[in-house]
Amino acid sequence: MTMLIGLCVLTSALLSSGAAQPQEQQDNAAPLAADCTEIKKIMPELRSGVYMIQPDENRIPFKVYCEMRSDGGWTVIQKRSGASVSFDRSWAAYRAGFGHRTRDHWLGLEKMYWLTRGRTTNLRVDLWDHEGGTAYAEYKNFYLGDENSAYALHVGTYRGTAGDAIRGSYAGIDQNGSGFSTKDRDNDGCDPCIFGDIAVSDCAREYGGGWWFSRCGSAELNGEYHAGGDHVGWRSGVHWRTWKAPVPYSVKASRMMVKSV
Repeated sequence: MTMLIGLCVLTSALLSSGAAQPQEQQDNAAPLAADCTEIKKIMPELRSGVYMIQPDENRIPFKVYCEMRSDGGWTVIQKRSGASVSFDRSWAAYRAGFGHRTRDHWLGLEKMYWLTRGRTTNLRVDLWDHEGGTAYAEYKNFYLGDENSAYALHVGTYRGTAGDAIRGSYAGIDQNGSGFSTKDRDNDGCDPCIFGDIAVSDCAREYGGGWWFSRCGSAELNGEYHAGGDHVGWRSGVHWRTWKAPVPYSVKASRMMVKSV
């Protein structure tokens, strides 16, 4: 009798655990296209959600979250809104991607490379602060190099309200053209970098998370998450330093997404 009760409790717990997991439901009526922009053009009535895309006909299709807006379909490549998903991960994890597409996640460097390869793509960064404010940064001609270049970041003209943190708030920290760095692969150009009386040899280890560090720099949306009330003054954090300055300010939420043009 005791064993039977135990089995019932275990079964109930497993069912509850499974029910609590978010489901990535895809709209099966959606066409298989190169990105969310093409899907939106083919079927303008589709809503935001998870869709399958195939940026290159010789590559395996993969799922993405499409933000369907009045200005077109945007493919989400990064989202942060809390500390439930750790972004302090290895090169392999950042290459492949992690998290849940309807929640906090990183699409993956290899997928981003194929998503932007051979097409003109714009990048949009949306930011939310802890006081109810928002800002954005848009870059034309966004693309990544291949893995041999450490998925080097390339952006064109900036516009927006958040400031051009990728090029930096002062000279010498331009992240445009920089390779990606993680805690187990360092491409940040510090040997070491001197900030006042502080020497930093590895930006990814110092700030947490992976990014296109250039002598660290002014942008880093994959750093350690700091909740409201504990979000000011940390060197680590979810930073876009041209928006909130001069004291380091870790934003409440961020989203990066791309649209082909």
